This record gives sequence, structure tokens and C-alpha cells, in this order.
Amino acid sequence: MDWLLNIISNKLFLTFVIPMLALTIKFMAVKWCRRQAKSKGDDKRDLINNIKNFINFALIVALLAIWGAELQKFALSIAAFAVAIVLATRELIQCVIGFFYLVSTRPFRVGDWIEVENQVGEVSETDWIKTTLLEVDVTAYQYTGKTLFIPNNKVITNPIKNYNFLKRYAAHEFKIVRDESVNPFVFLPLLIAKAKELCSDFHDIATRYHHMIERRIDVNIAGPEPDVSVTTTELGDTVVTFFLFCPTHRAAELQQALTAEFMQCWFNELEKTKHVSPR
Repeated sequence: MDWLLNIISNKLFLTFVIPMLALTIKFMAVKWCRRQAKSKGDDKRDLINNIKNFINFALIVALLAIWGAELQKFALSIAAFAVAIVLATRELIQCVIGFFYLVSTRPFRVGDWIEVENQVGEVSETDWIKTTLLEVDVTAYQYTGKTLFIPNNKVITNPIKNYNFLKRYAAHEFKIVRDESVNPFVFLPLLIAKAKELCSDFHDIATRYHHMIERRIDVNIAGPEPDVSVTTTELGDTVVTFFLFCPTHRAAELQQALTAEFMQCWFNELEKTKHVSPR
């Protein structure tokens, strides 16, 4: 039994066994969460990310507990070089501090759309050093296929824009610019009616989601009714602006349908003006 106790108390043995045990537990827990998410159709990425970070933290604490005395002696022996070490690892230390900032303040979670330093993406994972984003083209509401790795020190030195609500429903606005040959106010009611028709199948859900966003952020936002307005440019061209509060994945489809309706109305009216006899 003495040899067994000696092996268990051996620090090198524990240093090897504990990480292996932690990695095994992490692998099994992540695998179980993913299987549950797949069977129930839920998004468990935030839970998986938290499990990984917790196990990593517990592993570091355990290793520090094992080698604490040795590390203390080592730190004292290199006290003269402490300033140089801090300067050399400054960026790394800032990243670790940034991680604790993210954990404590929770400005976003896995699955949110955020913008940091003009980079927009969906948060797929966070760890002690970096935040991983799946890049999103926020104008088209689509993934670009690129992966962004943002050091955690950037999230404490730069503003973070959370586009969480934009992921499901978007306050989508687009403009069509034409010349002054046609008066768009003639067919403006047709455009508004067409916009309401296209938005009718999700109107009730959009209204509830719109009210929920207003309650959470405690401000009034545009929507949920579609709107069409007419302005002009400095050169006198006509600008027709469409506003839709719609599901993000349908924004491009609705824009295309309304653009087609506008063009049809525009050319119909233009054809009429050509056939009007001058007085």
C-alpha cells in the first residue's frame, strides 16, 4: 500500500493524470450536451462553452494547488525579472483579464451577433485568450464562411455592439433611386399595400417580437408596420425608401419582391405619361 500512496502523492504522476481526467470529463460532457441538443433541437453552444471554460479553470486551479510551493519559490527567485516578464506577457495578461471581464459582465453569449472593431460575426466560442466569431455580412444577413479570432484584450478596449435581436428579426431598410420622369406618389398606396401583403404571414409574430424588444431596451423602435416614403437627392432624383420589420432570413427575398413591384409600377406609369397628349 505504501507504493500506491507514494504514486498517488507523486506530483509528476498527478500532473499527468489530472489533465487526462479533465480532458476525458470535458469530452464526455460536450458529447452528451451535443447529443441532447441534437435530439431536442436546442442550441446548447453557450452551455458547452461554459462547461469547457469551467473545466479548464478547475484544471488550472488543481495544477496550481499541486505545484503552488514550487511556483512560489520560483517566483521569488526571479523577482528581479518580474517587470521584464510582465512586459513580455502584457498582451497575454490583458487577454486573460478580458476573459474575466466577459464572464463577469456578460455583454454577449455564444450565438449572439456582435461587432468588435468593425468586425461583425456570430460568437461561436470564447476561451481565456480569444473570442471566435463566424463572420456575418450584416447588410445581407448571411454568413461569409470566414472565421474571426478576436483577442480578448480587444473587447475591453473597444466598444461592443450586440446585434442579438438582429439575428431573428431585422429593421430592414433599402432605397431605390430613379429620375424625376414619374411621380411616385401616384402608385405609393399600391407599394404600401404590396408591402403589407408580403408581410402579412408573419405580422403577428413580428408585432410580438417588436414589443418584446421595446420592453427589453426600454425605447421605441420603428415598426412593425411596413412603410414606404419618398424623398429626393440634391440633384433632384427621386428616392423611394422601404422599411420592413421582417425575419432576417427573408429580408433579401422581400426586398427583391418589392423592387420588382416598384419597377412594374414605375414603367406602367412612365408608359402612361408617354401616351398622354400634350396640351
